[in-house]
Parts: sequence; C-alpha cells; structure tokens
Amino acid sequence: MRVLATAGHVDHGKSALVRALTGMEPDRHEEERRRGLTLDLGFVWTSLAGDRLAFVDVPGHERFVATMLAGVGPVPAVLFVVAADQGWQPQSQEHLAILDALGVRHAVLAVTRSDLADPEPVRADALERLAATSLGTVASVAVSAVTGAGLDELRAALAGLAGELPDPDTGADIRLWLDRAFTVHGHGTVVTGTLGAGTLRVGDRLVTADGSAVLRVRGLQSLHEERTAVGAVARVAVNVHGPGADTLRRGQVLLTPDRWLRTEVADVRITGEPAADLPRCVTLHIGTAAVPVTVRPLGEDTARLTLSRGLPLRTGDRAVLREPGGSRTPCGVTVLDVRPPRLARRGAGRARAAELDAMDGRPDGLAELRRRRLVPLADLRAMGIPAPGDPVAGDWLADAAHWSDLQDRLADRVDEHARAHPLEPGLPTEAARRQLGLPDRALVDALAAAQPRLRARQGRLYPADALRPALPAPVGAAVDALRRDLARTPFRAPEAGRLTELGLDRRALAAAAAAGALLRIADGIVLLPGADADAAAVLRTLPQPFTLSEARHALDTTRRVAVPLLEFLDTRGHTERVDDQRRRCRTAEGNGGGRESNPPARDPRAPRF
Repeated sequence: MRVLATAGHVDHGKSALVRALTGMEPDRHEEERRRGLTLDLGFVWTSLAGDRLAFVDVPGHERFVATMLAGVGPVPAVLFVVAADQGWQPQSQEHLAILDALGVRHAVLAVTRSDLADPEPVRADALERLAATSLGTVASVAVSAVTGAGLDELRAALAGLAGELPDPDTGADIRLWLDRAFTVHGHGTVVTGTLGAGTLRVGDRLVTADGSAVLRVRGLQSLHEERTAVGAVARVAVNVHGPGADTLRRGQVLLTPDRWLRTEVADVRITGEPAADLPRCVTLHIGTAAVPVTVRPLGEDTARLTLSRGLPLRTGDRAVLREPGGSRTPCGVTVLDVRPPRLARRGAGRARAAELDAMDGRPDGLAELRRRRLVPLADLRAMGIPAPGDPVAGDWLADAAHWSDLQDRLADRVDEHARAHPLEPGLPTEAARRQLGLPDRALVDALAAAQPRLRARQGRLYPADALRPALPAPVGAAVDALRRDLARTPFRAPEAGRLTELGLDRRALAAAAAAGALLRIADGIVLLPGADADAAAVLRTLPQPFTLSEARHALDTTRRVAVPLLEFLDTRGHTERVDDQRRRCRTAEGNGGGRESNPPARDPRAPRF
C-alpha cells in the first residue's frame, strides 16, 4: 500500500477528485456534505496497477491548517490540487510552504476544473512554484471530476508516483501518530493513523509517549480488512486495550516500548526564516501532534526548542514551526539533537551554535560519540542513530580517543593514590569512578582491564609495577621482628598484644599482606609467606584422615590458629573435609593421600568446631 495526502486551497476540488478516483466519500460528517466543505480529515482508497493507494483528504480552509498538518505530517507524498478557474491562492501557497518545510519530495499536480477554464497557464505557474521547493519537478495532469476528463491519465501518474516511493523499513520501531480515536461497541477504543515504518501485530504492546499507558493490540484493520499484522506504509485502525486507552486522541502517539526517548528540549535547524526573527512562542507540528514551544535562537539558522510536553523525537526528524493564526509563513525544522547539553555558563550558547553548524541532521554514530564521549547503546538507538561499534562495558559506547584518555587518567589517579597512601596503596573502584566522573562502575573495571599500567584485586586498583609495594620503614622493621618470632615457631601466629607492641594495626597488617611480606590467614592471624604450603607438608606426614587435635599438635600451634589455618588450607585446595571431625590432605591430582577406602559415615550427633 501507498499513502498520499491531498493539498491545496479550499474549494479547489480535492474531495471531489478523490471521490471520482476511488468511488468513496471522503467527507465523513453530514455537515461537510451539506456545506460542501471539508472540515476534518477523510480517508479513502483505490487500487492502481495492482497496488492499493490510500488518500488522506485534508481541509483547505485557512481555519483548518492545523488539521491539514495532522494529515500530511506522517505521509510521504501528496496529490497537490489547483483549480484551473481560480489559479494559485493563499492556501495553495501555505500548503506548499508546509510541504517544503516537511521536506516532502514526491507529488503529482492535478489541475482541476479543466472543463471550466484553460488549465495550461495555471499548470505552468504551479509547476514553477513546486519546482522551487523540496517537491522539485513533478508530473502534472489536467482533470475534471465532473466530466471525468483526465482521470485515466491521473491514475497513471499516481501509479508512477507510487512506484517511485522508497520502500519503508518494516522492521523499524513503531511510532504511530494518531489522527482519530473513537469507541466501538463491544470492542472498546479504536485509533487510526498512517503507519510510516515498522510492522504492527495483534498482541503487540504499545506505550504512549509519556509512558502513562501500556496498551495491547487486540485487533487490526487496514482499509476495512481484518489483519493479524500490518507492515508500513499503511493506513491502520488499531483496537487497543488497557488502562488509559479511553483517553487517546488526535495528536498522541503509540510507540514500541523501551525504544524511544521522551524529548522536552531539542536543538534544531530552521529553514525559511532566520532563527532570530522567530517569535518566542510558536507551535511545533510533527506527525499529527501540535505542541507549543519556546524558541531560543542559537545561531543564524539554529535554535533550541523547549516543548510544553515531551515528544518521541529522533535525529533527522522533519517538522514545522507555525505561529498560531497563520500570519507568518511556516518554517521548517530539522531535529539535530534530542538530548542537548545544558547551556549554563557564559558563552555556552555561542559555543553550542558553532557545534550545531557542523551538524546536518543525518544520523552519524561516530560523530555523536565524539560529542557525547560516553552514551548507552539503547539511548543512541532511541535517538535514531546507528551504533558505530560494540560497547566497551555493559551497554556503554565510548569515543575511542576519550576512552584512551580515560585509561591514562585512571592510571595516573591510581599512581597518585599509591604514593599518598603507602599503607593502603589500592584505590577503591568506587572512588575511581567518582574521581573520573563516570556513570557506571563497570566502566572503571573495563578501563582497568584495558590499561597495562594497572591491576585489579578485591575491588581495588594497584599500579602494575607495585606487585610488592614498598613498606614504610616502621612497618618494615615490625615485620622483620615478626619474621624472627615466627622463625622459631612458624605456626604460632603472634597474639594481639604482640602486634600492638610492634605497632602493627589493621592498616599496617593489610599493607604488609598486600606487599607479600606477611600471609593473612584470618582477621588478626598472620604468618610468614609460604606457611600454608609448609603446613600442608607437615600434615601429609600424618595418618589420613586426621583430626583438629592431631593437626594442632603436629603444627605445634594453638586452637586459635589451627582452626582458621585449616579452613584457609581448605580454600587453597591443600586439604578437604571427610566429615565434621576429620580432614585429609589432597594430592596434586586432587585425591587425598593415604585416604581410607571407605571412611566412616559422620555421626550426626558429633560436635562441630
């Protein structure tokens, strides 16, 4: 299916023409038919060259330009109508300015009422005007809806136009701008719109732009036919169900969940008028929505728009700025940035204007990463920008130059911390995140893994060349004294009093353990490095399995040390439990040396230690 909108001045025969082409009545309201004046949007269709062509018939009266904008906003092509007996008129010009502002590039010109006047002068004038806009050179046909003259030629021109329209992306995220909403007895709320991209299916979940309603698609129709799925481009009627469905109306939008950003501030490029000449308050028209906005000029043709309500905008979207009342020619808008930076400092506006001058509204992932440095992949896609590469951590994308700079800065911060805190040389990961102003700890982990100057251990970052950090002289002297004590009794860890006497508090012990000068078995229990392997060698000389008491005597130590030491040996793979009272040593292959072939079952009444 292809979808076109009509455009042109009031009473130039738009509705009569599509009625003659389709055999259907576009004016839905009795008042419209009585007055012969289109007041609202009409929807009709026909078959041409094996394809279906649907028309959104728009009103041409100056009082209904906002309704006209709702009709043409989501539609990629137009049937532009000018009457031979009246020629170019004010709403002809305004409608053309709107189409140009939206960047519409596909059209057919129909010169109606050719039975009442010579169509050629009007055709030549209209073609010249259209050629100066985004529409460019278009096919044209002189027709009469009364006599039928030229209708076959018009059908052929429309068929040719339909064949030239670009194929839509049927896999795109849904953004369905609503042009009607009504209630059907027994079915509930039904909304209609032009599906410009994506595919709708029965059972789909859709959300409103503000996220206030999550709705389920209960049924689908396209051109009055029941469907289980409808792909773009198409006119669709969607039966939706869920809380808030009865509040839907024209100008709202239904979206694929979790794939769109709600934009309340956007930086845009203005065409048609200098940004500085725009009124401060105008109306932004996009899709079927009409939202008041505040304009802040930035550069000659760039501005910041603050929207009165959030809309699902993406980079490259085309829209129209129009002053209520229509006293000024509508301006075109190209969305450049849907997540612009704050302009809080003096000179920030001028700097931003210079940055916007280099942006053309075409989605560019590399350029966007250079500007943002770090951005979640989901946010980039929601802006309408393809990802230029894979995430560096989790969902985070990073500009290559910024990522390299972050690696160096992180290494410098770790070095500074190690020099300033010799007893605690490791910089906590969370502290590193705060110092670098990063939004996620996963980024710090990824930076450390990519930086050869760093190593990570137990939530801290250390200089890679500080595998054995140097100890302050007092701590080194205290450790030397402990070495002399433990040389005589290697498994009798010093008591708390002895540690206090030597000035070894928890920080000093942690620093000594990090430096490899001591082996920390448990809180307050330290031995010499290698004591675990020496203890395992002693225990292998015992009959297997052995008890805690047997191990304590063999190691010549106390229960205070033996209990955590055996648990430490378990975690290192030197020993393993047989039951609640006994352990055995493990060989290099993981089998216990001298183990019993059938060790006795544990007595459930046996005490634990």
